[in-house]
Amino acid sequence: MSDETIWIKRARAGDQEAFARLIETYQTPIYNLTYRMLGDAAEADDAAQEAFLRAYTRLSTYDSRRSFKTWLFSIASHYCIDLLRRRRLTWLSLDEPLPSIYVAALAEPNPGPEEQTVRGEQTALIQRHLARLSLEDRAAIVMRYWYDLSYEEIAEVCGGTVSAIKSRLHRARLALAEALVDERRDASRRDVPSERLHPPERLYRMEAMR
Repeated sequence: MSDETIWIKRARAGDQEAFARLIETYQTPIYNLTYRMLGDAAEADDAAQEAFLRAYTRLSTYDSRRSFKTWLFSIASHYCIDLLRRRRLTWLSLDEPLPSIYVAALAEPNPGPEEQTVRGEQTALIQRHLARLSLEDRAAIVMRYWYDLSYEEIAEVCGGTVSAIKSRLHRARLALAEALVDERRDASRRDVPSERLHPPERLYRMEAMR
């Protein structure tokens, strides 16, 4: 029996210290998720605390056959989506560097000033395009490519079938690629050197990732 399983069992019996150990284990990934969903450090901290509070009060409903991490992600992501819907916000702030899936093929061991500038422009560009996705699509993209959750885990978090999640991610990837095509076309019309914009086709490499 793992330490986590023991802590969950004790927490269900009312042991707050055991639940505190669970918080210590997952506070960073949960906070990072809420921050990327909400885009504000203070709100993300409040949302993370609320997610853990809800998890504690709902421990009796937790199915031990499921991943505890996935269960927590479900609570946190649904809470954030509810907040954003109530506020009618559609912007997903991604102030931190993009996942390596977008830039790995472009990275150099010791990038010079120009390469760093190009990467920064590409990061800002993709951030703008992610903001155009629906809340559900953005949540799925974040969980898949920032946290490497499987299709099955994302389906548990977001609800729906694995095939539906695959379709959602496929649709989101195509939307990002199309947005990049438009951006590149507009840039060429403004006589911006083509090398300043990375080929949008690189996004299609996500199709092969599992």
